[in-house]
Amino acid sequence: MSVEFKDNTVKVIENLADGLSAFMYEVGGEIQSQTRRNSRVDTGKTKGSYDYKVRESALAGEAEVQVGSDSENAIWEEFGTGEYALHGDGRKGGWVYQDVTGVWHYTRGKTPKQPLTKAFQSVAPKIKKQLVNVIKQNLGG
Repeated sequence: MSVEFKDNTVKVIENLADGLSAFMYEVGGEIQSQTRRNSRVDTGKTKGSYDYKVRESALAGEAEVQVGSDSENAIWEEFGTGEYALHGDGRKGGWVYQDVTGVWHYTRGKTPKQPLTKAFQSVAPKIKKQLVNVIKQNLGG
């Protein structure tokens, strides 16, 4: 009786890499969508500015997904401003500002809504379960 060994290591690694790549895009889209749902809406500009990018390095076998916004207001939405700043490091006392329509306002700051943090926290359990499924499917399990 003879036994033949067939090495499928390369095929397994390729299948797993393909599955994980698709998974990263799925995660990015899910966090982006949830962040947009969590966002305050005045003009919708900040809400619509959230996007994601997947960065993959074939040589290093690594991938990451980055979710965020290039809008300055997104930082204020996440961490708050003035007396309401998340870590208590905002400007104390009030101030006035003029909005885009020319109307003046007095404020003590903006409370943090944390749409990105809350989005990640709400989808994290789902992401973990899905990762297990992706690994099982791509390893033939």
